[in-house]
Amino acid sequence: QVHVEESGGGLVQAGGSLRLSCAVSGESFSAFGMGWFRRAPGKEREFVATINWTGETVWYADSVKGRFTISRDNAKDTGALQMNSLKPEDTAVYYCARGYGDRSVDYDLWGQGTQVTVSS
Repeated sequence: QVHVEESGGGLVQAGGSLRLSCAVSGESFSAFGMGWFRRAPGKEREFVATINWTGETVWYADSVKGRFTISRDNAKDTGALQMNSLKPEDTAVYYCARGYGDRSVDYDLWGQGTQVTVSS
């Protein structure tokens, strides 16, 4: 059974940084893209970033462009989301998923999510 798991969330002050990790087990995901989404309290889940299977193509939501960096290590079946210059509005549960694109329907496997809280 393929399993996706996020880690690295936590509480950070505005302007700080966090690095989220995504680990895939049960099957290699090197042939698949990977994406990050988030859901803030009272809001719908939204796209954050995606990376294709080679790691050569990345795509960010305008709200995080220039602050967040998505990456992957196919040899380890892991991915990461480096988040810098965090803002209170980045507070959300962050989800890693297998797939590629900016829509939830582009993804077939999801993690349980990791909470990121940015204090002002």
